[in-house]
Amino acid sequence: MTHQTVPPYPEGNALLVGKTVLVTAAAGTGIGFATAKRCLEEGASVVISDKHERRLFESAGRLMEITGKRPPAIVCDVTSSSEVNEMIAFAEEQTGGLDVLVNNAGLGGMSSLVEMTDEAWSLVMDVSLNGTMRCMRAALPRMYARKRGVIVNNASVLAWRAQAQQAHYAAAKAGVLALTRCAAVEAAEHGVRVNAVAPSLAMHTFLSKSAPEPLLRQLESEEAFGRAAEPWEVANVIVFLASDLSSYMTGEVISVSNQRA
Repeated sequence: MTHQTVPPYPEGNALLVGKTVLVTAAAGTGIGFATAKRCLEEGASVVISDKHERRLFESAGRLMEITGKRPPAIVCDVTSSSEVNEMIAFAEEQTGGLDVLVNNAGLGGMSSLVEMTDEAWSLVMDVSLNGTMRCMRAALPRMYARKRGVIVNNASVLAWRAQAQQAHYAAAKAGVLALTRCAAVEAAEHGVRVNAVAPSLAMHTFLSKSAPEPLLRQLESEEAFGRAAEPWEVANVIVFLASDLSSYMTGEVISVSNQRA
């Protein structure tokens, strides 16, 4: 089997100079943190948010150490419409107007469908799908008013590829894809673009602690490159969608994956 080594970390190319970006669920070591870091490295003014207060402000400090820029940070639970509205207002106040919203907040878990409780199903839906909707609903009117803006939603290849014990997560992410496409059609006349990324397997500390090691090794072995993505490799694609390089794209989904079909 092919096992590709991780490529060198990219240098910044000033792709987001002059743009303002809000990244949700940016605490920790996953795609959200990597996206905030890459956006800062590409010249953006960045605001970060997360539900976990301690991890959020630790992440802001780490970003300061790495990039020399400490992003404003606000605690937000995306299952609360009032907190989402406060987050969007905060981001606008801090930046003078939000250009890019990256909806990274999501929640997974493992359960067979016959053992799935209503509570487990509803929580995954409320965070991963409804939370994305709430953030878009709050941000879009402000973007419409300025006749510009970009939204990038984080979905998953599980939106169309089956995996056991992932019915709730897969259904939520499939919903994110449909939400992305419909919102994009509505937003186009206002000069706003809405796209999504669909990663397969991006390895980070939280994932390695929350999923069984044999399952992760199996999923890695099914990748054509024989390894998981680094979170920053997904973040690179998010940066592309946030930038003017993707100016003709809306309602599209980029699969950040090399899985065999």
